[in-house]
Amino acid sequence: MRSINLLFIAASTVLLSGCDSAVERKDSAATAATTEAYQATTKHLNLEGAGTNESLANHEAKRGLIAKPTGVIKGPDGKTLVDFAEYAFMDGAMPATVHPSLWRHAKLNAQAGLFKVTEGIYQLRGFDLANMTLIEGRTGWIVIDPLTSEESASAALAFAKQHLGDKTVSAVIFSHSHVDHFGGVLGIISEQEAQSRNIPIVAPAGFMAEATSENVLVGPAMSRRSMYQFGKNLETGAQGFVDAGLGKRVAYGTIGILAPTITIEKSTQNLTIDGVEFVFHNTPGAEAPAELTFSIPALKAYGGAELLAQTMHNFLPVRGAKVRDVLQWSSYMQNALDQLGDAEVYFGQHNWPIWGQPQIREFITKHRDVYKYLHDQTIRLANSGATPKEIADQIELPPALASYFGTRGYYGDLRHNVKAIYQMYLGAYDGNPANLNPLPPAKVAPRYIELMGGPDKVLTAAKIAYDQGDYRWVAELLNHLVFAEPENQAAKSLLAETYQQLGYQSEASTWRNSYLAAAQELQQGTPEQGVDRTLLLGLMQRTPTERFLEAMAASLNGPAADGKDYVINLKLTDLNESYVLWLENSVLHHRAASPDPKANATLNISKVLLVKLLAGAAGLDDIMTSEEFDLEGSTIDFVSFMRLIDKASASFAIVTPE
Repeated sequence: MRSINLLFIAASTVLLSGCDSAVERKDSAATAATTEAYQATTKHLNLEGAGTNESLANHEAKRGLIAKPTGVIKGPDGKTLVDFAEYAFMDGAMPATVHPSLWRHAKLNAQAGLFKVTEGIYQLRGFDLANMTLIEGRTGWIVIDPLTSEESASAALAFAKQHLGDKTVSAVIFSHSHVDHFGGVLGIISEQEAQSRNIPIVAPAGFMAEATSENVLVGPAMSRRSMYQFGKNLETGAQGFVDAGLGKRVAYGTIGILAPTITIEKSTQNLTIDGVEFVFHNTPGAEAPAELTFSIPALKAYGGAELLAQTMHNFLPVRGAKVRDVLQWSSYMQNALDQLGDAEVYFGQHNWPIWGQPQIREFITKHRDVYKYLHDQTIRLANSGATPKEIADQIELPPALASYFGTRGYYGDLRHNVKAIYQMYLGAYDGNPANLNPLPPAKVAPRYIELMGGPDKVLTAAKIAYDQGDYRWVAELLNHLVFAEPENQAAKSLLAETYQQLGYQSEASTWRNSYLAAAQELQQGTPEQGVDRTLLLGLMQRTPTERFLEAMAASLNGPAADGKDYVINLKLTDLNESYVLWLENSVLHHRAASPDPKANATLNISKVLLVKLLAGAAGLDDIMTSEEFDLEGSTIDFVSFMRLIDKASASFAIVTPE
């Protein structure tokens, strides 16, 4: 293996403003301990020349390129969502501040453009985190997974039409219920056009319920944490954002949804769409609660949705989600091997395709066995009494699996994944009663600091450990110190440098982004603005009302509601829906029912306006002066009731107490 460049990048220091107390920002160079960590974690990999332009020149990630996009895609506020030039720095030498294996993967993901996969199948890659796939139908394009946002999807389709001809959209297929695969649908076809032309919209069973519930009930927390996972506020560069594992940046633009007109209910279901025969396979409860894969026999092609990608996947995303059933996931991969038939090309909704049946079978087999190995070994160790943290430090993949680039942990990390497997079967609690009711960080931290002899001694010990490259221990020490003394700038600065080294060492893009985002927020403070929830209005307008009422109940300030007994009638004037909301024992309930004549107030409102209120796009004063709002009964009681509903912060603190 070619020796890793040990020349350190000079640290640059700039003074940051915009927070209460400006902190000196230092983008640290990679230390000797970090470059040694690279060598330890790549021992099974053939990285000779990895990441160089020469070694990747003929890689499959570049195969079939028709045209490369230029310029930028802007959001509704004029801010840049996608910049096709921002990865130009990756044409240079491999930097010391990026894990060599991640650098190789990031360069492959940086191949943006319109690609021909095989006759009749095209992909647009690099316009968003996911791929948009176009299947040539008899009358137009069958679009598979129209990206995250209207802006990126519209730009991608326009680019395809520029080079392939101005065909209309003849059908839409949503492979699964994650937003980066459906959120841009209104950028390729309007709801009115889809209805007037009877456009088939195909999705797996349960799609609408899963797609909307994830983004409404726990949307604020998940969105905030996604800023770490996807490095939303990180600058692109060798000391910042380089990749997201599944692709490049998420296009945080306008998000919508369309309800399916056809759902895939059976385990295998044949369907002809615009003259093309599809064989769909329903695969729920693994990578996504609702998901499908498919074959196109006439084109000898297999579409694996997101069950398969050019990386080990997340079993539990660091942004948070429901734990995924890895054993079921592995079984779906065996099914895929059985379903391949004479397929000669595999394509997924992330990363690049694979050509040739032997190569496809190897790809699927390796994924099947990596997931099954991690599952079985986690259970074996759990049954021997090992705890999640102990299991994460013990399990390593055997060389035959560890050496395969297609299953390396660029998105999902082995250590996080085995904890997820443990959690699915046994919960997050490890069985030690000391962990049944531990003190929260802000309460336990001052006691540790006092016991260790005070902040100066802790900081001195952390500096010694940092110089020794013992970064996990430094993070443990300084996390206590920062939570005990949030204004201790020396502690925050050293912890930020520690997180930078841990980020540089991370092969998983999700871990790198999380560490570097943490370092940034220690230096700059918690961002004033999180993910803008108003971008979800298009999705929320098509979300069942019950989901909002569930989220509203989950936002009730229980202690403040003690002793209150309001009854509120809710009438959605544009949908002719009627609900009764009532407080009982500090719990907010609802049911679909005719108005209660004894209610404190009756709210007559359009769903459009209600959604704006709940999304934060309109305040209480705004709605009460709107023509789409009418209140019967006690205004005082209604306002008092609404004041019990907390507004979730889109930018809560993570690496500091507040």
